Amino acid sequence: MQGEKAWKGTRWHTGVVDRSFFMPDALSVAPRLLGSILSVDSPQGLVGLRITETEAYLGVGSTGPYDPGSHSKDRKTARNASMFLPPGHAYVYFTYGMHFALNLVCSQEHVASGVLIRSGQIVQGLDLARERRHAKQSTRSASNYVKDAQLARGPGNLAAAMGITRESHDGLDLLAEPFHIVQSGVAESDIARGPRVGVAGVAGGPAYPWRFWLKGDPTVSAFRPGRDAPVPPGKPRG
Repeated sequence: MQGEKAWKGTRWHTGVVDRSFFMPDALSVAPRLLGSILSVDSPQGLVGLRITETEAYLGVGSTGPYDPGSHSKDRKTARNASMFLPPGHAYVYFTYGMHFALNLVCSQEHVASGVLIRSGQIVQGLDLARERRHAKQSTRSASNYVKDAQLARGPGNLAAAMGITRESHDGLDLLAEPFHIVQSGVAESDIARGPRVGVAGVAGGPAYPWRFWLKGDPTVSAFRPGRDAPVPPGKPRG
């Protein structure tokens, strides 16, 4: 499978990541981020999570196959400009008119390649993460109380729990405040891969198994095929 040789059999280090960690393309970096601790500080406090689900996206200048599901598949625009920054920067976009999503930029400058952080387990700042997520609910009734495993399940929920917005975080250096990333390698046998969630057309099908997740982790989002995407047998989920 595409990108598999880039991470299979690799001995991953643990510790604070540096710029070189993000130099490979997103297909190489996405599985290596699983288990890592991503923290974001703010005046309200710090929230940290253990990354449990990622997706890789490739764009202009990438050496991999053409990715119809990428925002940067054809050209640089005002919206996706941060995807072309040097490795180790944040690309934050606004989607569905209500959610932000965090991507970690990979590959050399001017090459569009990024990892979407889809889901994670809150491991620090739990009260603040709860407060932020519950604030997004339309009511305070018990019926829509957010369970801890769901606080950062899905990219929009993750961004909300961590206080990430495009205005405040897009284009920032991931190796400086308010970000902090510590890699904590996981066994290859604990990693699953499959089609990306909600991506339309062929890019959301089995030809692009660019979603990576920790097997059996309750914070991993359910698989949902995109519009006109080929549906793989069994509709895999974490």
